[in-house]
Amino acid sequence: MSGFAPLTTERLRLRPLRAQDAPTLHSLVNDWEVARNLEHVPFPYARELADDWIGQTARLLAAGSAMHLAITGIAADPDQLVGVVGLTIDAARRQGRLGYWIGRPYWRAGVAREAVGRLARWALANCAIDTLEASVAADNEGSIAVLRRTGFRQTGQAQHHFLARGRAQQVLCFSAGREDLPDDAPPDAPTEAGGRLVLVAAVALIDVDGRVLLARRPEGKKMAGLWEFPGGKLAPGETPEAALIRELHEELGIDVAESCLGAFAFASHAYADFHLLMPLYLCRRWRGTPTGREGQELAWVRPARLADYAMPPADVPLVAMLRDYL
Repeated sequence: MSGFAPLTTERLRLRPLRAQDAPTLHSLVNDWEVARNLEHVPFPYARELADDWIGQTARLLAAGSAMHLAITGIAADPDQLVGVVGLTIDAARRQGRLGYWIGRPYWRAGVAREAVGRLARWALANCAIDTLEASVAADNEGSIAVLRRTGFRQTGQAQHHFLARGRAQQVLCFSAGREDLPDDAPPDAPTEAGGRLVLVAAVALIDVDGRVLLARRPEGKKMAGLWEFPGGKLAPGETPEAALIRELHEELGIDVAESCLGAFAFASHAYADFHLLMPLYLCRRWRGTPTGREGQELAWVRPARLADYAMPPADVPLVAMLRDYL
């Protein structure tokens, strides 16, 4: 993850920690009210520990196993660190562990919720994880509220050792997946309430080598981070074929003739707040080179490998049929 691009919100900027952050980090975390709620932080917190830890975070970021980001944007100096939000990735379990702290001068300003929500949504959309985990001391009411308001669900309790307190402390355990976190989905994402029927058309683009094109839903869309067959919702009065021709041009920059779209199968799936009906077409001929014009990552996948890509529930039954056909 070298060259990690900072994440931004309306107020905040989340960037990799730098050596010059050490004095500010030390002054903020060497505070009993902050340190007492952090499992791995001793109190008092020696100045040299800040330098060592920042160096460690750089190595973890370069390895792609964890990211610890400075929260900036609301101090008099907009690049001054006011807290830290971090994510450790467990690739084998496809799980991320999230943690954070805010310096006491910046409490009760909504900083933690804004930073946690931004990193959580980014991680589920861009990292090879399916769930996020977090734990918080049972007497830390502020952080408990942050996690709940961000969309995390309490999943249990445990006893963790806190260095600053010098003893085991009861913690509440939380978890969140893609469907738990509120998103900033644009109007074309399926968000209809009341169990209404949503019509979506999708297509399996098949190249000369027999590979199928998948697109990864970008951050900001419902179920961000999952892979899907390209396509989109039908506009009022639009046929599935016309919708695909329009969507493929807008999303991938390619032109497809209706005669090149062959109906193959369909998916019918009940989500929590709407029912999805999605015909899947096959297409082997188009003009242009598919390019992710909406920031989506693309992958050409061998049929036997399609099941290796995490997909929305509605797409999953189509994979076996498509694999058998190809």
